[in-house]
Amino acid sequence: MIDFSADPLQVAPRLLGAVIATDVAIRLTEVEAYRGSEDPGSHAFSGPTKRNASMFGPPGHLYCYLSYGIHWNANIVCWPEDRAGGVLLRAGEVIAGHELARERRAKARTDRDLARGPGRLGQALGLNGSWDGATIGESITLSAGWEPQEICTGPRVGVSGPGGSEEYPFRFWIANDRYVSPYRKGKL
Repeated sequence: MIDFSADPLQVAPRLLGAVIATDVAIRLTEVEAYRGSEDPGSHAFSGPTKRNASMFGPPGHLYCYLSYGIHWNANIVCWPEDRAGGVLLRAGEVIAGHELARERRAKARTDRDLARGPGRLGQALGLNGSWDGATIGESITLSAGWEPQEICTGPRVGVSGPGGSEEYPFRFWIANDRYVSPYRKGKL
């Protein structure tokens, strides 16, 4: 089992290949680590707010937030309570619950696009604001999958400013996996 009280940079690569599940199961292919007050790309960089309160909660819970007013994204909270950190679930492959995932992601052209990107992944799992603070192991589960042979790391996708630079290679993905989202720089 993964120790979520560890540094998000240690937790992130361990999540690759694992399966996260609600009524849909997704094999994780891409994640991003966020290190709270030490990380200008983190929602918790400037301290606690109503929006990011779950990031400061106990490890092993979800921090769900609405991105751009459209998509529900999810992080698994890491580090001890009161020290914000998390791992964004960026992309994956739907391995069970295809019918439901297709219903939730009706605009997806192919199964490859069902959970390729954090908003798509959240939508495929059926996440919304009510999942914020949910405990891993209860209504949402995480189980061992297969261990990737090669893991790549680089800058985060779409993060602007210093937190999205080469100085923060906090994005991890399974090498050559077709379910990884495409890289794009953040806009300044």
